[in-house]
Amino acid sequence: QNEKELQDVVKQQEEKLLQLIDNSGEVVRLKAEVSELKRLLQRAETEAKVLWEEVRGKEHQVDTTYVQERVMLRREVDKLRLLLVEKNDENRRLTAKH
Repeated sequence: QNEKELQDVVKQQEEKLLQLIDNSGEVVRLKAEVSELKRLLQRAETEAKVLWEEVRGKEHQVDTTYVQERVMLRREVDKLRLLLVEKNDENRRLTAKH
């Protein structure tokens, strides 16, 4: 009787552990999705900034090649800023560990 109860408890614990592992994987997946959405939002905001800057100064003609170039340059700047922030965060984590 006691052995059977112990086996049931162990089985329940294993099921709970597997569920936690599944939930952990889901959390990791959702965090990655949030990160990607943040990147996409930043990209859209960057494009909007550049376009508004261009449109604000011109009434009729807009040089699309120039605008595209500015968008690409702004994206590069934002990407470099993001890399800098990530590196600084990584350095802080490493420093905190030691």
